[in-house]
Amino acid sequence: MNAVEQNLAKWKDSLLSSIPVGGLLSRNPVAYKWKATFRVWMLREAVFWRLNDLMTQSYALHQQGHGLGARILLRSGFESLATLIYLNQLMQQVLDGKLSFHAFSDKTATLLLGSRDGSTEHQSVNIMTVLEKCDKRYPGIAKLYGILSESAHPNYEGMVAGYSKVEHSEYETHFSNRWMELYGDRHLGSMELCMSTFHHEYNDVWPALMEKLESWIEANDTDLEATKQV
Repeated sequence: MNAVEQNLAKWKDSLLSSIPVGGLLSRNPVAYKWKATFRVWMLREAVFWRLNDLMTQSYALHQQGHGLGARILLRSGFESLATLIYLNQLMQQVLDGKLSFHAFSDKTATLLLGSRDGSTEHQSVNIMTVLEKCDKRYPGIAKLYGILSESAHPNYEGMVAGYSKVEHSEYETHFSNRWMELYGDRHLGSMELCMSTFHHEYNDVWPALMEKLESWIEANDTDLEATKQV
């Protein structure tokens, strides 16, 4: 069993089945009277569920030799990872006094409820904007996403390179499905990078930030009440 398979097995058993509001209020009644803190929990766990689903399917396709589908799903996985990284960055900005709590609350609503088709009241955040901010914490993540995106689109990489090869000596172009040939040996390594980064952000970064944010809200609750919009 390789590292990806081991992680997927652990993830499946670690997915949170519910978030009881009563439990959060018992944890900190002041912090969790604000919608933003509940949304932070929702975002964290929704990212975990989505990333687990994407990585499970990407791994399955890779094992079956379906290289393109595996890469497209991995690309979506990095988008999901970026959402959690960005959320953690926003929490840190509140603690550092660089972002107001009410603006933070609006951003959590956009991250959780944003859409492009008008199905919700919030316009979703551009994922490239999120990735650019994440790249400051993890240099190279935006470039890797860009490489995966080239495979996902019907441009040179997505069509010509993925399905044809020129034999110059024969003056002939041969067609075949080349995705596993081109990227098969690198795919699991990229999956491991995505999963290990998520593990750090989910298990190490987020819990520490959440505890600090809860304490910060308690300390600033009077001011927050005075400045909230009715």
